[in-house]
Amino acid sequence: MMRFDGQNPDEIAQKLAQIALEAGRLLRGMESALVDKRIKDDGTPTTAADLAAEELIIRRLDEAWPGVPVVAEETSSTVQTDDYFFLVDPLDGTGDFIHGTGEYSVNIALIQGNRPMAAVVAAPAMGSIWIAGERARVSALPDGQGTDFNWQDAKVRPAPEQDLVALVSRRHGDIATEACLSVLSIGTRRMTSSALKFCLIASGEADVYVRCGPTMEWDTAAGDHILTCAGGSVVGPGGAPLTYGHEEKGYRNGPFAAIGDTALATRLDLPVSASAA
Repeated sequence: MMRFDGQNPDEIAQKLAQIALEAGRLLRGMESALVDKRIKDDGTPTTAADLAAEELIIRRLDEAWPGVPVVAEETSSTVQTDDYFFLVDPLDGTGDFIHGTGEYSVNIALIQGNRPMAAVVAAPAMGSIWIAGERARVSALPDGQGTDFNWQDAKVRPAPEQDLVALVSRRHGDIATEACLSVLSIGTRRMTSSALKFCLIASGEADVYVRCGPTMEWDTAAGDHILTCAGGSVVGPGGAPLTYGHEEKGYRNGPFAAIGDTALATRLDLPVSASAA
Protein backbone atom coordinates (compact mmCIF):
# COMPACT_ATOMS: atom_id res chain seq x y z
CA MET A 1 0.00 0.00 0.00
CA MET A 2 1.26 3.43 -0.87
CA ARG A 3 2.43 5.46 2.10
CA PHE A 4 2.69 9.20 2.47
CA ASP A 5 6.11 9.38 4.07
CA GLY A 6 8.11 12.15 2.46
CA GLN A 7 5.10 13.71 0.76
CA ASN A 8 4.54 17.36 1.55
CA PRO A 9 1.16 17.78 3.33
CA ASP A 10 0.55 21.07 1.49
CA GLU A 11 1.03 19.31 -1.86
CA ILE A 12 -1.39 16.57 -0.79
CA ALA A 13 -3.90 19.26 0.20
CA GLN A 14 -3.60 20.87 -3.24
CA LYS A 15 -4.31 17.51 -4.90
CA LEU A 16 -7.35 17.12 -2.63
CA ALA A 17 -8.48 20.58 -3.75
CA GLN A 18 -8.53 19.44 -7.38
CA ILE A 19 -10.62 16.39 -6.44
CA ALA A 20 -13.04 18.54 -4.40
CA LEU A 21 -13.28 21.03 -7.27
CA GLU A 22 -14.33 18.25 -9.64
CA ALA A 23 -16.84 16.85 -7.14
CA GLY A 24 -18.21 20.33 -6.50
CA ARG A 25 -18.82 20.93 -10.19
CA LEU A 26 -20.69 17.63 -10.38
CA LEU A 27 -22.88 18.73 -7.45
CA ARG A 28 -23.52 22.14 -8.99
CA GLY A 29 -24.68 20.41 -12.13
CA MET A 30 -27.14 18.30 -10.13
CA GLU A 31 -28.54 21.15 -7.99
CA SER A 32 -31.35 22.03 -10.35
CA ALA A 33 -32.11 18.43 -11.33
CA LEU A 34 -35.08 16.64 -9.85
CA VAL A 35 -33.76 15.53 -6.46
CA ASP A 36 -34.36 11.86 -5.71
CA LYS A 37 -34.34 12.09 -1.93
CA ARG A 38 -34.53 9.22 0.52
CA ILE A 39 -34.17 9.00 4.29
CA LYS A 40 -31.36 6.81 5.61
CA ASP A 41 -31.62 4.51 8.63
CA ASP A 42 -30.18 7.26 10.87
CA GLY A 43 -32.97 9.65 9.83
CA THR A 44 -30.80 11.91 7.66
CA PRO A 45 -31.52 12.59 3.97
CA THR A 46 -29.43 11.43 1.05
CA THR A 47 -29.73 12.02 -2.69
CA ALA A 48 -28.35 10.73 -5.96
CA ALA A 49 -25.95 13.68 -5.80
CA ASP A 50 -24.41 12.40 -2.54
CA LEU A 51 -23.80 9.02 -4.14
CA ALA A 52 -22.45 10.38 -7.41
CA ALA A 53 -20.02 12.75 -5.67
CA GLU A 54 -18.83 10.02 -3.32
CA GLU A 55 -18.20 7.58 -6.16
CA LEU A 56 -16.17 10.23 -8.00
CA ILE A 57 -14.11 11.16 -4.93
CA ILE A 58 -13.32 7.54 -4.02
CA ARG A 59 -12.26 6.83 -7.61
CA ARG A 60 -9.98 9.88 -7.74
CA LEU A 61 -8.42 9.12 -4.35
CA ASP A 62 -7.70 5.55 -5.40
CA GLU A 63 -6.11 6.79 -8.63
CA ALA A 64 -3.83 9.15 -6.71
CA TRP A 65 -3.10 6.95 -3.70
CA PRO A 66 -3.97 3.32 -4.50
CA GLY A 67 -5.00 1.07 -1.65
CA VAL A 68 -5.43 3.74 1.02
CA PRO A 69 -8.72 3.07 2.88
CA VAL A 70 -11.53 5.58 2.37
CA VAL A 71 -14.15 5.91 5.10
CA ALA A 72 -17.01 7.74 3.40
CA GLU A 73 -20.52 8.58 4.54
CA GLU A 74 -22.71 6.96 1.91
CA THR A 75 -21.07 3.74 0.71
CA SER A 76 -17.99 3.11 2.83
CA SER A 77 -18.99 4.07 6.36
CA THR A 78 -17.82 0.74 7.85
CA VAL A 79 -14.43 0.47 6.11
CA GLN A 80 -11.58 -0.43 8.45
CA THR A 81 -8.83 2.15 8.85
CA ASP A 82 -5.06 1.80 8.54
CA ASP A 83 -2.04 3.95 9.49
CA TYR A 84 -3.29 6.37 6.83
CA PHE A 85 -6.90 6.68 5.68
CA PHE A 86 -9.29 9.21 4.19
CA LEU A 87 -12.49 10.54 5.74
CA VAL A 88 -14.95 11.78 3.13
CA ASP A 89 -18.28 13.55 3.26
CA PRO A 90 -19.15 14.08 -0.40
CA LEU A 91 -22.09 16.38 0.36
CA ASP A 92 -22.09 17.83 3.86
CA GLY A 93 -25.36 19.68 4.32
CA THR A 94 -27.64 17.54 2.16
CA GLY A 95 -30.70 19.29 3.61
CA ASP A 96 -29.33 22.63 2.43
CA PHE A 97 -28.55 21.16 -0.99
CA ILE A 98 -32.17 19.99 -1.23
CA HIS A 99 -33.57 23.34 -0.03
CA GLY A 100 -31.29 25.41 -2.27
CA THR A 101 -29.53 27.49 0.40
CA GLY A 102 -26.10 26.81 -1.12
CA GLU A 103 -24.60 26.10 2.30
CA TYR A 104 -23.24 22.67 1.58
CA SER A 105 -19.66 21.46 1.25
CA VAL A 106 -17.36 18.72 0.02
CA ASN A 107 -15.12 17.49 2.85
CA ILE A 108 -12.02 15.31 2.39
CA ALA A 109 -9.37 14.69 5.06
CA LEU A 110 -6.30 12.47 5.08
CA ILE A 111 -5.75 11.02 8.56
CA GLN A 112 -2.34 9.90 9.83
CA GLY A 113 -2.71 7.83 12.99
CA ASN A 114 -5.64 9.55 14.68
CA ARG A 115 -5.27 13.17 13.49
CA PRO A 116 -5.65 14.87 10.08
CA MET A 117 -2.53 15.78 8.08
CA ALA A 118 -4.15 17.26 4.94
CA ALA A 119 -7.68 18.42 4.19
CA VAL A 120 -10.02 20.33 1.91
CA VAL A 121 -13.47 21.87 2.39
CA ALA A 122 -15.06 23.19 -0.79
CA ALA A 123 -18.28 25.21 -0.89
CA PRO A 124 -19.28 24.93 -4.57
CA ALA A 125 -22.40 27.11 -4.49
CA MET A 126 -20.65 29.82 -2.47
CA GLY A 127 -17.56 29.83 -4.67
CA SER A 128 -14.99 29.25 -1.91
CA ILE A 129 -12.51 26.53 -0.98
CA TRP A 130 -10.20 26.01 2.01
CA ILE A 131 -7.26 23.64 2.29
CA ALA A 132 -4.67 22.80 4.91
CA GLY A 133 -1.53 20.71 4.99
CA GLU A 134 0.92 22.45 7.26
CA ARG A 135 -0.80 25.82 6.78
CA ALA A 136 -4.37 26.86 6.09
CA ARG A 137 -5.29 28.66 2.89
CA VAL A 138 -8.44 29.88 1.17
CA SER A 139 -9.28 30.67 -2.44
CA ALA A 140 -12.20 31.51 -4.65
CA LEU A 141 -13.17 28.56 -6.81
CA PRO A 142 -11.99 28.89 -10.43
CA ASP A 143 -14.60 30.01 -12.95
CA GLY A 144 -15.84 27.84 -15.78
CA GLN A 145 -13.55 24.89 -16.38
CA GLY A 146 -10.50 26.60 -14.89
CA THR A 147 -8.29 24.80 -12.39
CA ASP A 148 -6.09 27.63 -11.08
CA PHE A 149 -6.58 28.74 -7.49
CA ASN A 150 -5.53 32.04 -5.92
CA TRP A 151 -4.48 30.84 -2.48
CA GLN A 152 -4.33 33.26 0.46
CA ASP A 153 -3.42 32.39 4.03
CA ALA A 154 -6.38 31.77 6.34
CA LYS A 155 -5.94 33.06 9.88
CA VAL A 156 -8.18 33.15 12.95
CA ARG A 157 -8.82 36.39 14.81
CA PRO A 158 -8.31 37.13 18.52
CA ALA A 159 -11.59 36.81 20.40
CA PRO A 160 -13.11 40.20 21.29
CA GLU A 161 -13.81 40.88 24.96
CA GLN A 162 -17.52 41.18 24.23
CA ASP A 163 -19.86 40.33 21.38
CA LEU A 164 -18.38 37.06 20.20
CA VAL A 165 -19.76 35.72 16.91
CA ALA A 166 -21.13 32.21 17.41
CA LEU A 167 -22.02 29.98 14.49
CA VAL A 168 -25.10 27.84 15.04
CA SER A 169 -26.57 25.07 12.95
CA ARG A 170 -29.51 25.89 10.76
CA ARG A 171 -31.07 22.47 11.30
CA HIS A 172 -29.65 21.24 14.62
CA GLY A 173 -29.96 22.68 18.11
CA ASP A 174 -29.99 21.26 21.61
CA ILE A 175 -30.16 22.30 25.24
CA ALA A 176 -26.58 21.24 26.05
CA THR A 177 -25.18 23.39 23.24
CA GLU A 178 -27.15 26.39 24.48
CA ALA A 179 -25.82 25.80 28.00
CA CYS A 180 -22.23 25.84 26.72
CA LEU A 181 -22.76 29.04 24.76
CA SER A 182 -24.46 30.76 27.71
CA VAL A 183 -21.14 31.13 29.57
CA LEU A 184 -19.69 33.21 26.70
CA SER A 185 -20.47 36.83 25.83
CA ILE A 186 -22.17 36.05 22.52
CA GLY A 187 -23.12 39.16 20.59
CA THR A 188 -24.14 37.60 17.28
CA ARG A 189 -25.51 34.20 16.37
CA ARG A 190 -25.03 33.43 12.73
CA MET A 191 -26.83 30.46 11.19
CA THR A 192 -24.53 28.45 8.96
CA SER A 193 -24.65 24.87 7.81
CA SER A 194 -22.12 22.11 7.22
CA ALA A 195 -18.35 22.28 7.70
CA LEU A 196 -18.41 25.91 6.56
CA LYS A 197 -18.61 26.80 10.26
CA PHE A 198 -15.04 25.60 10.85
CA CYS A 199 -13.83 27.49 7.79
CA LEU A 200 -15.49 30.78 8.66
CA ILE A 201 -13.78 30.68 12.05
CA ALA A 202 -10.50 29.79 10.31
CA SER A 203 -10.91 32.87 8.11
CA GLY A 204 -11.48 35.17 11.10
CA GLU A 205 -15.18 35.76 10.38
CA ALA A 206 -16.46 34.15 13.60
CA ASP A 207 -15.23 32.97 16.98
CA VAL A 208 -16.94 29.79 18.17
CA TYR A 209 -19.05 26.83 17.12
CA VAL A 210 -20.26 24.41 19.78
CA ARG A 211 -21.91 21.12 18.96
CA CYS A 212 -23.13 18.75 21.67
CA GLY A 213 -25.45 16.69 19.49
CA PRO A 214 -24.14 13.74 17.46
CA THR A 215 -21.84 14.22 14.47
CA MET A 216 -19.69 11.84 12.46
CA GLU A 217 -15.94 11.94 11.93
CA TRP A 218 -16.34 12.74 8.21
CA ASP A 219 -18.39 15.81 9.23
CA THR A 220 -15.54 17.34 11.21
CA ALA A 221 -12.09 16.04 10.26
CA ALA A 222 -11.42 18.34 7.30
CA GLY A 223 -12.75 21.46 9.02
CA ASP A 224 -10.90 20.55 12.21
CA HIS A 225 -7.56 20.44 10.38
CA ILE A 226 -8.16 23.67 8.49
CA LEU A 227 -9.13 25.54 11.66
CA THR A 228 -6.21 24.08 13.63
CA CYS A 229 -3.72 25.09 10.92
CA ALA A 230 -5.25 28.58 10.88
CA GLY A 231 -4.39 28.98 14.57
CA GLY A 232 -7.59 27.78 16.22
CA SER A 233 -8.57 24.46 17.74
CA VAL A 234 -11.34 21.91 17.97
CA VAL A 235 -11.61 20.42 21.43
CA GLY A 236 -13.70 17.87 23.24
CA PRO A 237 -14.55 17.65 26.96
CA GLY A 238 -11.52 18.60 29.06
CA GLY A 239 -9.95 20.50 26.19
CA ALA A 240 -8.39 17.54 24.38
CA PRO A 241 -8.21 17.60 20.56
CA LEU A 242 -10.63 15.37 18.67
CA THR A 243 -9.19 12.09 17.42
CA TYR A 244 -10.26 10.08 14.40
CA GLY A 245 -10.55 6.48 13.26
CA HIS A 246 -12.85 5.21 16.01
CA GLU A 247 -14.38 2.31 14.16
CA GLU A 248 -15.57 0.88 17.49
CA LYS A 249 -17.81 3.93 17.92
CA GLY A 250 -19.10 3.78 14.35
CA TYR A 251 -16.97 6.86 13.61
CA ARG A 252 -19.21 9.00 15.82
CA ASN A 253 -17.88 12.12 17.58
CA GLY A 254 -18.67 13.29 21.08
CA PRO A 255 -19.38 16.93 21.98
CA PHE A 256 -16.86 19.49 20.75
CA ALA A 257 -16.18 23.18 20.44
CA ALA A 258 -14.47 24.81 17.45
CA ILE A 259 -12.78 28.02 18.52
CA GLY A 260 -10.66 30.63 16.83
CA ASP A 261 -8.96 31.99 19.93
CA THR A 262 -7.69 29.04 21.96
CA ALA A 263 -8.03 31.11 25.16
CA LEU A 264 -11.79 30.52 24.92
CA ALA A 265 -11.32 26.81 25.64
CA THR A 266 -10.97 27.33 29.38
CA ARG A 267 -14.38 29.05 29.52
CA LEU A 268 -16.28 26.17 27.98
CA ASP A 269 -17.76 23.25 29.91
CA LEU A 270 -18.65 20.56 27.42
CA PRO A 271 -20.72 17.54 28.51
CA VAL A 272 -18.76 14.30 28.53
CA SER A 273 -20.73 12.52 25.80
CA ALA A 274 -23.12 13.30 23.01
CA SER A 275 -25.80 11.38 24.88
CA ALA A 276 -25.81 14.23 27.38
CA ALA A 277 -27.45 16.32 24.70
